[in-house]
Amino acid sequence: MPRVVYNTATTLNGYIADEENSLSWLFVVPSADQAESAFSTFLAGVGALVMGSTTYEWLLDHENLIDHPEKWFYPDIVSFVLSSRSLPQIVGADIRLRRGDVGALWAEVSQAAGSADIWIVGGGDLVGQFADAGHLDEIRVSVAPVTLASGKPLLPRRIESDRMTLEAVAQTGQFAELVYSVRGGSVG
Repeated sequence: MPRVVYNTATTLNGYIADEENSLSWLFVVPSADQAESAFSTFLAGVGALVMGSTTYEWLLDHENLIDHPEKWFYPDIVSFVLSSRSLPQIVGADIRLRRGDVGALWAEVSQAAGSADIWIVGGGDLVGQFADAGHLDEIRVSVAPVTLASGKPLLPRRIESDRMTLEAVAQTGQFAELVYSVRGGSVG
């Protein structure tokens, strides 16, 4: 059974995007490129990814993916986008637009991943839905030396420390990476 991993960057005060859904704060952190190159090792073990519509729309806009589909970051990974709205498709990318409950989607996502990991790209509420459904195995957070006055929270759910175990701490440039296993993860 695949593991479900939330791997993201966050500000020191727990935001994954600013109030306009921008990640501009992330790209100006010194050594961000070093942290990004280490990310390719993680990505090599991913068989499917899931993201919410806000994340997908930000990627569409930021990379101008409708006009430049070759810029899609994940050409070899089955990608699920959860949204209650109709969204444009990126030509040539295996993007599956879905609606509804994370639990109802679980069989399709886990089958697409095979024995590889499922990466929950974001946002935080989507990750919370996976946690609520018992389908969150690991949280990997790269903490950046940035604070924002407001924005999109890392994980807007209450998950107590009895469900999480710190597995690793590492430094990559200016980022501190924390890895927690989550009990009550994949339930089949």
